Amino acid sequence: MAKEKKRNQARQIGKTPLQEKKPLLDPKLKSRIETIVFLLVLLFFFVLNNTRKEPESGPYPPFYNKSGQVSTQ
Repeated sequence: MAKEKKRNQARQIGKTPLQEKKPLLDPKLKSRIETIVFLLVLLFFFVLNNTRKEPESGPYPPFYNKSGQVSTQ
């Protein structure tokens, strides 16, 4: 009787399907969202950098001529 149970009982190793983890967002949609966020941050820093007013004063390089004429030394 024990032998009959063994013959009828099939091995189930590797036959049970694994449950697939479903991502919260579709990978394609996630990639688009990340790209849009990156571009918005880039645009923010571009605007921030170009709207600040800083005085453009400082020492001129040696032998710089402010008048724009070529000097012959």
